Amino acid sequence: MHTTAQKLNGSEIFFECLRREKVDTIFGYPGGALLKVYETLYDVTDIKHILVRHEQGATHMAEGYARATGKPGVVLVTSGPGATNTVTGITNAYMDSSPMVIFTGQVPSSLIGNDAFQEADIVGITRPITKHNFLVKDVRDLATTIRKAFFLATNGRPGPVLVDMPKDILNATCEFIWPDSVDIRGFKPTITCHANQIEKAAKKIAAAKRPLLYIGGGVISSNASKELTLLAKALNIPVTMTLQGLGAFPASEPLNMGMLGMHGTYWANQAVNKCDLLIAVGARFDDRVTGKVDTFAPQAYKIHNDIDPTNVDKNIKVDLPVVGDSKDFLSQLIKALPEKSENHDTWLAEIDVWKKQCPLTFTVENDSLKTEFVISTVSEATEGNAVVVTDVGQHQMWTSQYYRFNNPRSIITSGGLGTMGYGLPAAIGAAFGIQDRPVVLFCGDGGFMMNIQELVTAVHYKVPIKIFLLNNSFLGMVRQWQELFHQEKYSFTDLDDSNPDFLKVVEAFGCKSMRAENPVQAEAAIKEALAYNEGPVFVEFRVIKKDMVFPMVPAGGSISDMLLERLNPKTMV
Repeated sequence: MHTTAQKLNGSEIFFECLRREKVDTIFGYPGGALLKVYETLYDVTDIKHILVRHEQGATHMAEGYARATGKPGVVLVTSGPGATNTVTGITNAYMDSSPMVIFTGQVPSSLIGNDAFQEADIVGITRPITKHNFLVKDVRDLATTIRKAFFLATNGRPGPVLVDMPKDILNATCEFIWPDSVDIRGFKPTITCHANQIEKAAKKIAAAKRPLLYIGGGVISSNASKELTLLAKALNIPVTMTLQGLGAFPASEPLNMGMLGMHGTYWANQAVNKCDLLIAVGARFDDRVTGKVDTFAPQAYKIHNDIDPTNVDKNIKVDLPVVGDSKDFLSQLIKALPEKSENHDTWLAEIDVWKKQCPLTFTVENDSLKTEFVISTVSEATEGNAVVVTDVGQHQMWTSQYYRFNNPRSIITSGGLGTMGYGLPAAIGAAFGIQDRPVVLFCGDGGFMMNIQELVTAVHYKVPIKIFLLNNSFLGMVRQWQELFHQEKYSFTDLDDSNPDFLKVVEAFGCKSMRAENPVQAEAAIKEALAYNEGPVFVEFRVIKKDMVFPMVPAGGSISDMLLERLNPKTMV
């Protein structure tokens, strides 16, 4: 324990704790319960406070920052509606395992439970969507609680932790005591994988004729991309990734199979169907990957490494569970592999046949514009090295297919929750976290409107994000399902008559803007936008209205049975 002789009030303790945790940026919005904190903040110069325009935006910015940097994102909001506005963002971070600490103001302790002005039981509300949450009841516990919050958010499987701070606690004083270490009863995540399980895995991998590495976001969280690449190349094992795992293995490598699952590549899904060994690392076998579970990888012996033991055998029964950190798993595995293993040339040749049978392709026409063309052009212009943020929908899936991710922490997207409105604030947060790579946002017209107020934040702070709006005047993914599975009844998905003139809107926010309606205009706009770094830049791409994302696995279907084209081509306009 480290004690200062000087007494500090709760708000001063709050900022001293953030310094100890090496926090450089917080995303917040002031309010009555936090007046003492913002009074102290007035004189704080070593921590940057970003004023958001909505508390949901704060949570998405914090997650974008966390996903881009690997450091926990920090949110600061007031009580009542300020706290409840964070719920969607907290849920998003929880489902995508993003480290985040949310600080909420609360009414004075004496008024808790009295339905006081701007009171909400945020601890009760967020209990199912946080790794843990705390209500601070004594100022002497504040420093220890904050220390625990950051430890929980970043250790084991990352996730959001909330700290609720009553107004009287922030005004009270005590000696500042900083715990040098943290010991939380019941929280002892397994980091080091069991040697016997590693040895069994190594033997199975060495003997496999058709092995496949199935990689999730846990590999990126544990900074294990280097180890993954060493293992895959040493044994000539193909690699397929989840949406959150993209970038863990470079797209430039021939062994990269792209994404698997509902909108994954045809050859990745066929490989899952035919492999004799599936090595899942840092992935949770979610339903968008597995499709119909009893037909998933039917011929494969399944090895599953995950730091969260509750993920093992939850969705898919596996043959060999290996609980522990993905970096430790891959590092130990490399050392344990026998000198000789099976040659996989025949297996890779079989995969090449599937690639030729159903490649990812699209047509380019002079008088119309496809989302796939825009994303491919951006990928080439940035050489696969941008930090790419997406909103949710068709453009999200096209990004997973056509952007060639060469680095980890390069895709920031809402996977588990599928939160429309995520993209713009997440891109802003990512840009505050990194400055050495361009931050590109792909978003649809529906999702862009959901948190458009954060454009003020981007303009005010001159955040150099590239906002690429793919405007098809539809809720495109919902429309796709309506065409395929709901008798083409396009109920409340056509936005053509209600969308604003986006250029006028963003210009009113003070943002540089452009529009493109064909491939020539698109290429010129992308080049200009990528070269502009004086603040945010917005490009509206008027894309084909009724385009659809293929391949596709119908809901509840087997990933071996993919739809490769639309059922009624005449509906394409």
